[in-house]
Amino acid sequence: MNDNIAETPTTTPSRKRLIVPLAGLLVAAAVAVGSGADFISNSVNTANAYSTGTLTQTNSKAGSAIFNASNLKPGDTLNGKVTITNSGSLPAKFALTEDAANGFTTKSNLGLVITRAGSATPVWTGTFGDLTSAGPLDLGTFAAGESHDYTFSLTLAQSATNAEQGKSATATYSWNATQAAATTTEQ
Repeated sequence: MNDNIAETPTTTPSRKRLIVPLAGLLVAAAVAVGSGADFISNSVNTANAYSTGTLTQTNSKAGSAIFNASNLKPGDTLNGKVTITNSGSLPAKFALTEDAANGFTTKSNLGLVITRAGSATPVWTGTFGDLTSAGPLDLGTFAAGESHDYTFSLTLAQSATNAEQGKSATATYSWNATQAAATTTEQ
């Protein structure tokens, strides 16, 4: 028997052999951790919209006279009616202006009274031609779809003298609508 036993040389594993598998493990661990599920949340607000309103009006006698008469004599009264409607979708402030020429010798002999249906108090009373001498006549705010009937009563004074024979007067009435004050809406 051979007393000499062959010894196998012991080698220390090289660093390279340890680093490569270790690096592989670290990469695999990083991928596993990095691909883990994170909590997420998402919400959407769809169909946000904005549109403008409309500011329009309807005049029952648009483009024509509210009243038109000839051969008036002292004491006569002429009534003419008109309906003004806020036909838009926005509330509007309405005002009336008059562009008039009063050719009477004594202008106050031709009187004008404007009343709104449902009100005992006239909207305006005075001499024909003086309606808007101080500026447009404020008629208030009309809601969308709201309408008002106005009666214009023109009267030649009973006391008018012969000096008023053959005299005339004319007027153009303009109904102006302006949007009501802007508002802020919280939703």
